[in-house]
Amino acid sequence: MYTGEILSFGTVVSWTTCAMFGEVASRRMGTLPFNVSRMTLSIFFLSVLLFFLTGKPIPVDANLETWLWLLLSGFVGYVLGDFCLYNSYNLIGARYGQLLMTLAPPSASLFGWVLLGEKMSFLAFLGMMISIFGIIIAIHRKKSDLEISEKKLSSKGILYGIGAGVGQGVGLVLSSKGLHCYSEAVEGSGLAVNIMSFEGTFIRAVAGVIVFVIWTSFRYHLPRFYVSIFRSGVLLHTVIATITGPFIGVGLSLMATQYTSAGIAQTIMSLTPVLILLPTYFFFNQRITVREIIGAIVAVGGVMLFFV
Repeated sequence: MYTGEILSFGTVVSWTTCAMFGEVASRRMGTLPFNVSRMTLSIFFLSVLLFFLTGKPIPVDANLETWLWLLLSGFVGYVLGDFCLYNSYNLIGARYGQLLMTLAPPSASLFGWVLLGEKMSFLAFLGMMISIFGIIIAIHRKKSDLEISEKKLSSKGILYGIGAGVGQGVGLVLSSKGLHCYSEAVEGSGLAVNIMSFEGTFIRAVAGVIVFVIWTSFRYHLPRFYVSIFRSGVLLHTVIATITGPFIGVGLSLMATQYTSAGIAQTIMSLTPVLILLPTYFFFNQRITVREIIGAIVAVGGVMLFFV
């Protein structure tokens, strides 16, 4: 009955794992080499999965309209969204960057209404607002705690953070639109929703690889690029981050949008910065504050309204 919401929770767990391993890999390898590596690996993993599921390594059943929507989704979500996200981290810090990522759920709801005609009940809307408020409480920090100066908290960094949040929300809606087109094109063929979701993830990854490879050719000297990829201890982290991120995580997120609205799915997925508090305490020795605990309780309480 709540398949979409459960899949969204699965996405949160997957993305939390991805964030932990991805943080280590991107710090050692560099943001651009990390993105190229994970997009390339995700295409490989998805091709193997699709071959076992359908006998074909690529989504040959997808029509042109599906490809266009999903490529656009990959460009908005993977390329523009990640570009803005990592730049916001560099300029205003990860905490403020994640704070602005809470713009993803309302962005998904707005564009879901415009593109898909999705509507939410009053309780679902109220739950989304409460959940966002809880996330803000949990991840907000005083500037003194973050050791960020007024100069570093720049308007440019804030704009990048807004772009990251909007990019993630809009990217999810575009994916949902592409999968709706795909579903209509193959109606009656017996192609399962979960297979279509992973085929959609494959197409999104293609857009990411194309743009990031072109970008890399202008930004990096290739021998230095390969050295950064195969540096000791980084490749394993990258593989795990890829499996739990653009492979399983994104696949689950696209499946979720087929069972519930993009706004509700994106709101639940936004619990990632709350869920990550506990594992980062044990693995990275980052302390958990009372504010974070209160925020987590409020955020989970808001999500529970989706099930009323």
